[in-house]
Amino acid sequence: MLGGVYWPSGFEPGDVGLTATAHQGAAQGTAMAFRYGAFALLMMATAAYVASIFVPAGIVRTGLLASTGAMGSLGIGWLAIRTLAELRLSRKTALLVDLVEGEPSYCFVTDGDGRLVAANKTARNRFPAERGVALAVILREVFASAEGVLYRLQNRAEAQGSAVEDITSHAEGFRVYARVFPGAVVFWRLEPDAAQNSAARGSYPVLTLGRNGAILYMNAPARKLAGRRVKRVEEVIDDLPLRPGGIHRVKTADGTERMLLQSAEIGAGRVELSLTKVAQSVPGTDAPEESGSFDSLPVPLIKVTPDGHILNANPEARRMLSMPPGEAGNLAEYMVGLGRALTDWLQEAAEGRGLHRSEFLRLTREDQEIFVQVTLKRVTENAEPVLVAVLNDATELKTLEAQFVQSQKMQAIGQLAGGVAHDFNNLLTAISGHCDLMLLRHDQGDPDYSDLVQINQNANRAASLVGQLLAFSRKQTLRREVMDLRDTLSDLTHLLNRLVGEKVTLALKHDPVLPPVRGDKRQLEQVIVNLVVNARDAMPEGGEIVVETERRVLREPLERDRAVVEPGVYVSVRITDQGTGIPKDKLQKVFEPFFTTKRPGEGTGLGLSTVYGIVKQTGGFIFVDSVVGQGTCFTLLLPAYEATAEAQPAKPEPVEARKLPEKGSGVVLLVEDEAPVRAFAARALRLRGYTVIEAETAEEALSTLEDEALAVDIFVTDVVMPGMNGPSWVREARKARPDVRVVFVSGYAEDAFGEGHEEIPNSVFLPKPFSLTDLTETVHRQLN
Repeated sequence: MLGGVYWPSGFEPGDVGLTATAHQGAAQGTAMAFRYGAFALLMMATAAYVASIFVPAGIVRTGLLASTGAMGSLGIGWLAIRTLAELRLSRKTALLVDLVEGEPSYCFVTDGDGRLVAANKTARNRFPAERGVALAVILREVFASAEGVLYRLQNRAEAQGSAVEDITSHAEGFRVYARVFPGAVVFWRLEPDAAQNSAARGSYPVLTLGRNGAILYMNAPARKLAGRRVKRVEEVIDDLPLRPGGIHRVKTADGTERMLLQSAEIGAGRVELSLTKVAQSVPGTDAPEESGSFDSLPVPLIKVTPDGHILNANPEARRMLSMPPGEAGNLAEYMVGLGRALTDWLQEAAEGRGLHRSEFLRLTREDQEIFVQVTLKRVTENAEPVLVAVLNDATELKTLEAQFVQSQKMQAIGQLAGGVAHDFNNLLTAISGHCDLMLLRHDQGDPDYSDLVQINQNANRAASLVGQLLAFSRKQTLRREVMDLRDTLSDLTHLLNRLVGEKVTLALKHDPVLPPVRGDKRQLEQVIVNLVVNARDAMPEGGEIVVETERRVLREPLERDRAVVEPGVYVSVRITDQGTGIPKDKLQKVFEPFFTTKRPGEGTGLGLSTVYGIVKQTGGFIFVDSVVGQGTCFTLLLPAYEATAEAQPAKPEPVEARKLPEKGSGVVLLVEDEAPVRAFAARALRLRGYTVIEAETAEEALSTLEDEALAVDIFVTDVVMPGMNGPSWVREARKARPDVRVVFVSGYAEDAFGEGHEEIPNSVFLPKPFSLTDLTETVHRQLN
């Protein structure tokens, strides 16, 4: 106990643990250097003295004794300086706590690692913790994520000297202040209820909402009003969704009351709601009338003239349309979406036309997008036609419709892209294959050699573009492996720095505890490169691109952008730029194929659609946030890979590089419906010494195999063919020839033909387009 302060057992005041900052690391290194240096000097002095005992009297002995005194004095002096520094630090710490001992706020002193060193009287009374306990553990009763709050504040304080943040959690609010002193001493002060504004300390109810409607804070009037501590906004507000500035039905301890709701954004995704009681009978508002009247019906109703002037709107309609008290105005001020003048539609209904048909319209509310289904009924008042509009909330229906339409559209485009890619792969196989055959007959000195190389290279470029189409349609072959994204990004750093240029800086930030993921490393690298290049293009004047990885645990389903992310452990990768941003009307279109905001010739529009396809095929999710003029952030959520003890991923065995023999031997049954591809493959295999039997269809292949005297060593077959496909005829042929090996070739992905069937043994997959060498090496490996 020192000045009303307690110290953890076994902990010296000056001997505080240090954080990973450069300054504190240097301080710790200096302290260690002092100790070890002093110890070394004392040991050297002892050794010199012992040596002097065995040395005869003379100059040498005198020198040893002199060095003994010098080194001993230096070591003792060094220890004295260090001890004095530690005493000064302990006095400063004690003085700091003495100054705040009587403070009404909760004050703590910790070391750089967050272990409790001291606390004032207020904190000791509220948080009676054991000495040396982590402050995060102590504060768990008031903060839902105390570790994250303290870690974030301490990092900011180390960078800026001090940091302050308003935190609301559970049933309390605090303003948390942190300051870092030399010697890795951190001072913390928690001011109760400071996180709430003056309104929160007033006499009317105030609630603080987090994401997804969770109530983080209720002041005393709010708890008194509800009669308990509630956790969800729907437990308080009876008629969601929230309408800032509107009248709501609020569930209280004494029943339901009508209250005016005001809201304000207070940062970090939190919203503060204040509730005010309103009079029960206010002219022009949604006060209930007698039972069974127009205003008391629980259905949104509006009386409107044929020119659109609103005569009356019941409380349900006023809440839905967020009408202000008093004069309602014209219906066209609240609804849009017919594609023609609203008054024309109303006039037709007043004349008795179109009354049997409902219309879907969108409300003009800015706080949220709401669709309504409007049905008109014609009545007569004072000998004049009046229309009664019955409104139904159709937001969910329109959302489902939009999801279905989007799904159908993307599926149709995906099928088209996959089909085009398949046909192009056949063409490219024939082009590059016959080019390979010609290159065999020309050496580098031949005048045609360079032209053939150009044809081959451009065929490969075309194959890369087709690969993007397959990635979008999710029909590409993924070579999955378990990887650490930190290593993947580290390998990409040099390439990314070259891509971003001199005006743009690239920053990588990694979570120190990042789980592995399972996916195609080459494809995920393509995703990162594509997003970084897009970020660079969005900053023509330069800026910073931040690539950040993080372990993210979802304990509840995450619903966003029409997607639902199931609970679990994910690896989050965020690519953030400071560019021009994406307009809101274009934000939902960025992943569609061939959609691009770049000028003609600058982009194909396949980049982000390819990224989307790769991420979805990997089992992940991708989201985009953007503010025009401020920048864009793409967030990838990839499932973390958790290998069981029984099923650890097998490490690939190293393959020794060996030159294949010029000639092979064996009989190959080649089945391919595309004549140019079949012609190239047959010539390539024959050049290597194989005997090739050609078949155009699966049925022709089975007919050929009916000759039992015909010996066949390997099947080389296309997967997608007219009539019977490749796997089907191979299974049929394997009944009589179970030992024949198989090479499947296809322009689609490897798993596109195997769904619902067992894997065919002794078979390999060769994606199109393939070269002469790819084909012959694959056949040779299968036979040997």
